[in-house]
Amino acid sequence: MLTAGMMLAASIGQGAMADSAAANDVDWVATWGDNSEGQLGDATTEQRHTAVRALSLSDAEQLAGGTSFSLALLPDGSVKAWGLNSDGQLGDGSGLPHRTPGTVAGLTGVVAIAAGDSHSLALLSDGTVKAWGDNDSGQLGDGTTTDRQLPVTITGLAGVVAVGAGLNHSLALLSDGTVKAWGDNASGQLGDGTRIERHTPVSTISLSGVRKIAVGGDHNLALMSDRTVKAWGRNGFGELGDGTAIPSRDTPVAVSGLTGVAGISAGEFHSLARLRNGTVKAWGYNTFAQLGDGTLTERRTPVNVVGLSDVERIVAGGWHNLALLEDGTLKAWGRNDLGAIGDGTTTRRTIAVTVVPGLTDIDTIAAGQFHSLAG
Repeated sequence: MLTAGMMLAASIGQGAMADSAAANDVDWVATWGDNSEGQLGDATTEQRHTAVRALSLSDAEQLAGGTSFSLALLPDGSVKAWGLNSDGQLGDGSGLPHRTPGTVAGLTGVVAIAAGDSHSLALLSDGTVKAWGDNDSGQLGDGTTTDRQLPVTITGLAGVVAVGAGLNHSLALLSDGTVKAWGDNASGQLGDGTRIERHTPVSTISLSGVRKIAVGGDHNLALMSDRTVKAWGRNGFGELGDGTAIPSRDTPVAVSGLTGVAGISAGEFHSLARLRNGTVKAWGYNTFAQLGDGTLTERRTPVNVVGLSDVERIVAGGWHNLALLEDGTLKAWGRNDLGAIGDGTTTRRTIAVTVVPGLTDIDTIAAGQFHSLAG
């Protein structure tokens, strides 16, 4: 939920609000960054370096950003989608792009959403999962490699409590603390001990007691019950954090030196962990400063993100990150040539900076490949 604290930046050029009094009664979703496919939802394809309003959205329980498209879970359990639709990732059956939010067809009772490169997932209240969009690697989990422009049910999944979507694979956390995975497996990202592509869910080996999952490009993280983290999949830039240069892992390994972890998130080739003390660790690829340690040096074990404390929530985009602080401040760092940091510039940020002009009353944040969302 966003209120009048950021009305100015969001309403410039949009004609959305007449005055601040009206803004106090309106909840809405802010977006910024790359907009080449309309993924900001402001009815344009104009790149935005500060927040604008995603039109026709009055509220969002959860947001998700993919590559050039966005999703919003509404309070009534339906889902909106906008942006690129080349593989059916908007789920409206049209295959046509949308520069403003439209309804994903036939979805009710949704409690969580996830956006991958070109596919989408929705967790329903009954513990089953729907999927739509690109399916070239079986990432929709319906037993085929046929793209779907409308949601289909993932085969054999029940008791799911969380979902995640990567470039071409998907994950589900079950209520018993185990993990299922399906789709592309060329880097071992399914964690089943093979490199075999799977078109229906398989079990990730040796994982139990998992509290949370995070899905990157071709790698994954699992927050364990003892507050440590395990990782598997691609490791070309150290994104698994195990201190090795082994290119990939097809079963989970421990991230080196991490304890007391409260939250996790994964980007294209990097990873984040929020600690219980409110600080953040990062590791992996760093050419675009996505580790926030003041350098551009690749890290194969976790390092501190500089200057962050009292962090309540983190999210990794493709090449940048967002951190929501306890006082409501939103920070960002990493790649910014398309404005994904939201500080009014296109300057790469090696340490976290404040998203301007100061977003307030934020309930949910998300980051796509080159764009960001807050609601």
